[in-house]
Parts: sequence; structure tokens; C-alpha cells
Amino acid sequence: METDFRQFLDQFLDIWRNSSLPGMEKIISEDYQAREIADGKIIDFGYNESISGWKQGFNFVLENRAQWDLRELAILPINKQETMAIIFAALIINGKKTETGNLFFETFKTEDQKTWKLVRSYIEAGVTSAILDK
Repeated sequence: METDFRQFLDQFLDIWRNSSLPGMEKIISEDYQAREIADGKIIDFGYNESISGWKQGFNFVLENRAQWDLRELAILPINKQETMAIIFAALIINGKKTETGNLFFETFKTEDQKTWKLVRSYIEAGVTSAILDK
């Protein structure tokens, strides 16, 4: 794994943990495409819907004084220009972890090995948090 990607991923996770919408807007590619599976239903969306979703999620976290529980599960180089990070995200509200979270398969792309953008996501929503504690 490239050192530059590791640094970028740490920055991405910090942006997420801090619920920084301006930071997230800079990292997501305008050509972004995603698929989320929620309650067995498939939802496909792009950049604008993603930004709207992050805004809602970040506002919820800030309004409820919650914290993100982010767990990096794997990093998989796809090719010289793309790397996938698998991340489990749940919330901690009033010191208590939510029973479910989302499993993100995030694909990042670079043209110069320095500037990375989130280009694709596959998200499984409502995954039981307890499976990661085993």
C-alpha cells in the first residue's frame, strides 16, 4: 500500500469522525456512483445525493452529540490507480454504541498517487454491530 494512500485514508477518516461536510465535499468525486442496500432494497445514487446524505448524517451526529465508531476492516489495492477500503461505521450516542451500522466498500482513485477521490461505494446498511466484536 502506498504511504500516500495511508495518509489520505487517515485524513478521510478524520473528516468523517469530525462530521466535516466541506471536507467530504472535497474528497468525493463529482463522477461518484454508489449503491446502498437497505432493508433489502437497492438504492443507486450519485454525488448530489451523497452530499445530501452526508449532510443529514453529520447534522444528526452533531445535534445528538454523538460520535462515529469507524472501524477499518481492510485495504485492498485494485490497480495502480484504485484502492478499496472496507469500513464499518456505527454511532455512539450517550456513551452507548448503536446495535447496527453500515458496512462501506469505498473505492478511491488517483491520477497522480497524491490526490485521491472517492469514486464508488457499495454500502450494506443495518449490519449488526455485534458481528465485529467476535
